[in-house]
Amino acid sequence: MKNIEINGIKYEVVRDDNNCVNREELAEKITDYFDSYDYIFGDYSYDKVRLKGYYDSKNKKAKEINDIKNLDDYIKNYCSFGARVFLLKKIK
Repeated sequence: MKNIEINGIKYEVVRDDNNCVNREELAEKITDYFDSYDYIFGDYSYDKVRLKGYYDSKNKKAKEINDIKNLDDYIKNYCSFGARVFLLKKIK
C-alpha cells in the first residue's frame, strides 16, 4: 500500500476503491478534528466525500460507533451502494 501525508500527518492507504484518494482534496477536508483518530474512512456519494474517524479496537477511546471493527457494518448501512470508499491508517 502507499503512504500519503496530509496536514503534517502520515497515513497508510489501507483501502482505495477505484483509486479515489485525492490528497489535495483531503488536505482541504481533513481538519485537526481527525488528529486523535487512528483511521479516517471516506466515501464518495454524488461526487462529495464524507469523512468519519475511527479508533483501533485496542484504543481506550473506542466506542461501538467509532471502533474500526464495525466499519463493514457502517459501509453496509450508511454508504450508497457501490460508493467509492477509502481508509487511511495513521502511521505512528
